[in-house]
Amino acid sequence: MKNQVLLSFFFLLFFGCNKYTPPAKPNLKSEIGKTPKNIILMIGDGMGISQITAGMYINGNKLNLERIKSIGLHKSYASNNLVTDSAAGATAFASGVKTYNGAIGVDADTTSVPTILENLKAEGYATGLVATSTIVHATPASFFSHVKSRKMYEDIADAFLDGTVDFFVGGGLKFFNAREKDDRDLIAELEAKGYQMGSYFDEDFSTIKIDKTKKFGYLTASKDPLTVEQGRKYLTPATEKAIDYLNGKSEKGFFLMVEGSQIDWGGHANNTNYIINEMIDFDKTIGKVLDFVEKDGETLLIITADHETGGFALNIGSTMDTIKGAFTSDYHTAALIPVFAKGPGEELFKGIYENTAIFDKMEELTANRLP
Repeated sequence: MKNQVLLSFFFLLFFGCNKYTPPAKPNLKSEIGKTPKNIILMIGDGMGISQITAGMYINGNKLNLERIKSIGLHKSYASNNLVTDSAAGATAFASGVKTYNGAIGVDADTTSVPTILENLKAEGYATGLVATSTIVHATPASFFSHVKSRKMYEDIADAFLDGTVDFFVGGGLKFFNAREKDDRDLIAELEAKGYQMGSYFDEDFSTIKIDKTKKFGYLTASKDPLTVEQGRKYLTPATEKAIDYLNGKSEKGFFLMVEGSQIDWGGHANNTNYIINEMIDFDKTIGKVLDFVEKDGETLLIITADHETGGFALNIGSTMDTIKGAFTSDYHTAALIPVFAKGPGEELFKGIYENTAIFDKMEELTANRLP
């Protein structure tokens, strides 16, 4: 009997200490000063400190990220794993909940949770998404759709018909008009709902003329977009066009999420050059966004990553011209992730906090706008 009691005690001690407990919501009201009209959230998928460092050295020892002085760290873990995936990580940013790996816009019990994009759209904000992955990939998907698995690409594409996203650019045309589960043509359905739709198949993005009286969508590839090395060039111009389209479209303001998706893919491939090329491309886009933020004065820019990928390291023998990269994994890791913020409310993003706090801070800032 005594042994059974001791066994029960140690069982409760071990499993009780390892049970996931949702983090407490922070009280931010006392910290808020000036609040933003617009929010731009930029996510470098898989971008940890080493990815930033490698890009910086190869880019002449400088990045646009250095223009930002308010910097913090977030804890990226999922509800069911210390090592998150992009779906759980993006859902934490988008909805403020820790959830399981693979979840898109749902909590750990698979219940739909509202997103920052949906909430702001309901309040009258203009909304946009730009990604160098498919537009139905885990990160962008988590801001406008609600499915139990990130692999449900066609179901995610269906969610665009709700009209919550005013402007979107990314790959994945096949999930709209060459579907496996049905013969629907979502391009035609979106056009019937007032969208101007375009794709790489019909016209290059660099030449397209956007009708600002309509909602806008452009698909850059049948499935995954090209890499920078293969000639992909749309991230910066698409982001600039998104800002031009969204800015002034609503008196309330706008919300834009931009993902540099393929930094992550370089990490999965354990390919140092792939990581660096994608990191520099993402930073070039950051530079253009910073130019707008500094001129506008009413926009908060937040830059972070969902997780680090590859356990990437810059090994001995590396120089400013040549990075000798090494990897501990071909998957994600659980390292703390940097957060950079510039603009009204940037002070809230200093320190160390849960990834869910990024949602909380955005919600608090937009819910308590000063006149």
